[in-house]
Amino acid sequence: MVYVEASVRRQQMVTAARRVLSRDGVARTSVRAVAAEAGVPLGTMQYVFPSKELLLRAVIEDVVDEIAAVLEDAAELEYGLEHAIRRGITSFWSRLVVEQKDLQVMQYELTTYALRAPGQESLARRQYERYASVVAEWCQQAAHNAGETCAVPFGRLGRLVVATIDGLVLQHVSDPNVARSREDLDAAIDMLVALADVRRGARAGA
Repeated sequence: MVYVEASVRRQQMVTAARRVLSRDGVARTSVRAVAAEAGVPLGTMQYVFPSKELLLRAVIEDVVDEIAAVLEDAAELEYGLEHAIRRGITSFWSRLVVEQKDLQVMQYELTTYALRAPGQESLARRQYERYASVVAEWCQQAAHNAGETCAVPFGRLGRLVVATIDGLVLQHVSDPNVARSREDLDAAIDMLVALADVRRGARAGA
């Protein structure tokens, strides 16, 4: 058998779990099913992930890492806060909503699981804290780069951006309509830009 580093093997298992979860949902996903999907012996799977709860925790963390990375990469920070908001949200939407509906459905299911599973509740909280933190950081940096001010604290702006996108994503995956969803997204972006009330002048504060 070809040797595979533990970190690589673990990621292969998490990737396989994501495929099973996307296809079958949380309730029907088992460690055995993921082992079969990953092409590894059940004993190996259970050695790395002794329980379904630990496997799902790893999947949640992996999904959060992916989404946070896209959020970090989405905005262009050299052209001011309004540009960063518009570019960041539309880029995220095209990359992780329009093209990956199954990822969004799986994320909502995993969030609900985390909220209901004893001892896992903090996973749901941490994922939204991380998304909001990423957005707040690039909003603040974009404003700083352009010498702009924002009418609301960046932490609040980040939370509201995430909450707005979250609601639109849930609506879109429940009733996909690309044209309508994009019109709603554009309207939501206009509202967020208006809330920020970007003005040039003194450097933006925290």
